[in-house]
Amino acid sequence: MPSAKKSAYTRRDLREVSDNPELKEADFAKARPFSEVFPELSTSIRKGRGPNKSPTKKLVSLRLSQEVIAHFKATGPGWQSRIDATLRKAVKRKAS
Repeated sequence: MPSAKKSAYTRRDLREVSDNPELKEADFAKARPFSEVFPELSTSIRKGRGPNKSPTKKLVSLRLSQEVIAHFKATGPGWQSRIDATLRKAVKRKAS
């Protein structure tokens, strides 16, 4: 197995060309949150979908067999929605 190639640069070399000096404890003590320093930018970045106006689904933790998960995952993206659709069909059949 070939050995890892060693860098010809020393730590001192890297420090001298670095644009970012090493931060000290005092630097961390003076640090402020991004949202406090750039409030407008922070709000524009953190937009997201927001809460559902009328949630139709509920988040639950469910243990399924490996075979079921593998079957649905093999069909590609959206496999969780397909499991939901399959369970809905089973509920409708049972109710009939």
